[in-house]
Amino acid sequence: MDVLGLGADPVAADELVCSAKGCRAEARWGLLWNNPRLHTPERRKVWLACDDHREHLEQFLGARSFWKQTVPVGELEHV
Repeated sequence: MDVLGLGADPVAADELVCSAKGCRAEARWGLLWNNPRLHTPERRKVWLACDDHREHLEQFLGARSFWKQTVPVGELEHV
């Protein structure tokens, strides 16, 4: 259930680590994205980012026109 209206897939509260390859830092940001070839327009997938990798991951998703929004992890729905 999407109580915040973000349309994002829920994330496991005990696994809030950065999605950057090899990084095990605590995630502070949720990068909401979707691949329009695979997902409906309202669907949002979530990558997690630490402060050090936020910009890099946003640029990676943005270069593919996948990035939609970045929010603090506290605003994400947790399972």
